[in-house]
Amino acid sequence: MTPSRGGRAAAALQRITATALGPYQSAVVRIGFAGVWLCFLLRELPNRHELYGPEGPWSWELGRELISDNDSFTVLMWTDGSLWFEIVYAVSVLSSALMMLGWRTRAMSALFMVGVLSLQNRSIFMGDGGDNVIHLMAIYLVVTRCAQVWSLDARCARRRAERAADAPRAESAGPPPDRTGPVLWSVLGFLLATGSFLNQTGLSVLLLLWALWIAQGLWWLVDRYAPGSQPRVLLDTAANLLHNAGLLVIMAEVCLIYATAGWYKVQGSRWQDGTALYYPLKLDYFTPWPALSDLLASGGVMVMVLTYGTVIVQVAFPFTLFNRRVKNVLLVVMIAEHAAIAVVLGLPFFSLAMIAADSVFLPTSFLVRLGAAVARGRDRLLPAGDRARAPAP
Repeated sequence: MTPSRGGRAAAALQRITATALGPYQSAVVRIGFAGVWLCFLLRELPNRHELYGPEGPWSWELGRELISDNDSFTVLMWTDGSLWFEIVYAVSVLSSALMMLGWRTRAMSALFMVGVLSLQNRSIFMGDGGDNVIHLMAIYLVVTRCAQVWSLDARCARRRAERAADAPRAESAGPPPDRTGPVLWSVLGFLLATGSFLNQTGLSVLLLLWALWIAQGLWWLVDRYAPGSQPRVLLDTAANLLHNAGLLVIMAEVCLIYATAGWYKVQGSRWQDGTALYYPLKLDYFTPWPALSDLLASGGVMVMVLTYGTVIVQVAFPFTLFNRRVKNVLLVVMIAEHAAIAVVLGLPFFSLAMIAADSVFLPTSFLVRLGAAVARGRDRLLPAGDRARAPAP
């Protein structure tokens, strides 16, 4: 190995261990998936008992029998009471909102994952492809540092740094004690211990939650009593490695979704003759705008272009990652395609979930400009007093 290659390898290793890469991409993925799941839970609030609760067609006994076979994790199997279901649903809504805002993001990401897994595993036949994507991304987001920007946690960290810079002598005794964090950590630890005693399935998820709980407690102790020590640096390096690995897995998952979908479409006769697109446009269940669906289905050329264009884009997208310009063009095409699916076929949450997954590949420069535009819009709408309390993008 030449010295130049060795230097590049050392620089790459230093960057991976010292920096949590893609702060804007991970933040927009966090906001996207938490927002999609929150909107879905609020949209289905009147139907929650039929979807995941005790009044659903998939009874609690059937759910318990299925979960005992596939070893899935759901806290809704601890008891079949309606009160417990309402508590779990409310916690899922609250954790999704706080996850989207970025408040205590590490704890909220764990609660967000528990809420997603609990509701979806309770009635697995109620979901679609978008629910599967949310299911996976909720697990991946747990190991990412997705609150570096565009979050309440980032705003609090920035204000602490500003106070330390303005008054270094007053801050020499250390930052003020964080009382909310230990209380939240203790409550979640008690709930986790209770759940471990009651739960007999989903042991892998329980082990992940225990690892997160122990690591967060260790992080707080080291950050409080030895902020500049070697253990603090080691914990920060481990967190960066986990974040970068999780972000890489998210990107690989998106590529795998499109690659498998595209290659399966290539092999299917329905996508070769165009009927895979034509039939949904004629089904009442997938036609919220019948006139628009009839207009698209009436032209054979239009059906052919949409059919083959979808297949080509999905198959080609993983290979375009080596060319930034081509990747950005296909990314715009795929986002526009999902937006069209949301309108034409009436699948908004599936489309929003896929758009949130696609956003991991958005360029940093575009996201920075988007954040600046949102900040300008907020400054125009909010008074000066409210502006100081609002989180900065």
